[in-house]
Amino acid sequence: MRIRTDDEVYRVDAIWLGPPKATFPWRARYVAWGVGTVVFLLVLAIERRMNIGFGFFSTAWALVITVALTRLICAKIGHERPLGAVLVMWMRELTAPREKSQANGGAASAARVRVRRRRPVPKDKRSRRGQQRQGQAPRQSQARRQRARQAQSRSTRTGQQVGSRRTRSKEVRGVRSPSRR
Repeated sequence: MRIRTDDEVYRVDAIWLGPPKATFPWRARYVAWGVGTVVFLLVLAIERRMNIGFGFFSTAWALVITVALTRLICAKIGHERPLGAVLVMWMRELTAPREKSQANGGAASAARVRVRRRRPVPKDKRSRRGQQRQGQAPRQSQARRQRARQAQSRSTRTGQQVGSRRTRSKEVRGVRSPSRR
């Protein structure tokens, strides 16, 4: 048993060859004539907006552009994909949301980085520190205070600031630093 499809109906293009007894040397579908007319009027309107006058050569170029655009458009449409569906698809493609290709912001900078005198304390040690503030101060902080007092007394004796342990350890050969005079 053979199943007949309706493809034969669509194989015959609705083609207008021209007036009877004076046919055109080219074949064009009815849709192409409609599309071509609209495209020709649009090309002429664009030429006028570009201040190109209405003359023989401007109209001839408009006709050439119209033929090229009409052939391009009609190559995309057919009985399975009519002109209306192609136009709707084109409009949806133009208005579809796009992924942003540009990043927000600019180059990275340290302008908004907070700088603190003390280094951050881990969460598990924060609770101990809060308890120590309520009670007696630990011996470690007392030792720090004593060292600070000694450094202050040294700087007042010599009349100049003595660098901390960090500046002394980061010296460069051949360069005199304030801590080594």
